[in-house]
Amino acid sequence: MGKFKGKIKPKQEIPTSSMPDVVFMLLFFFMVTTELRETAIDVQQRIPEATQLRKLLRKSLVTNLYIGEPRKIEQFGKEPKIQVDDQFIEPKDILLWVNRQRDMIPENERDQMTVSLKVDSESKRGIIADVETELRKANARKILYTTLAKKEEK
Repeated sequence: MGKFKGKIKPKQEIPTSSMPDVVFMLLFFFMVTTELRETAIDVQQRIPEATQLRKLLRKSLVTNLYIGEPRKIEQFGKEPKIQVDDQFIEPKDILLWVNRQRDMIPENERDQMTVSLKVDSESKRGIIADVETELRKANARKILYTTLAKKEEK
């Protein structure tokens, strides 16, 4: 009988010389395409805490309205202001703002639009009541008050 040679196993190494290039290309791609924040919040945001919270299922139908004391007191004063997108508005302008927001939503989902009120915990109730009244006039009846989850004490 002849001598049989053992099977020669081929090397199965993966070339890793181009790995850093791929990693940096992915990093650059995500840095360019990621949007960190839509609006710059120019009002104080000390969000209150709550114990019973519900999570939203469709955040694409939520529009944010911020209420609080302006960060630039020397320019805007100390009275609480209403901020939408990147500008301050008066309560009488809420009707127009709601209609513009509805126009950006597909027609079959317009009745599901929710207005999220992000209110500073130190804000007065008067401005909040004015905003709620104007939202009722605009027929924006789904209102959400944004809060933080209260941490349980041990």
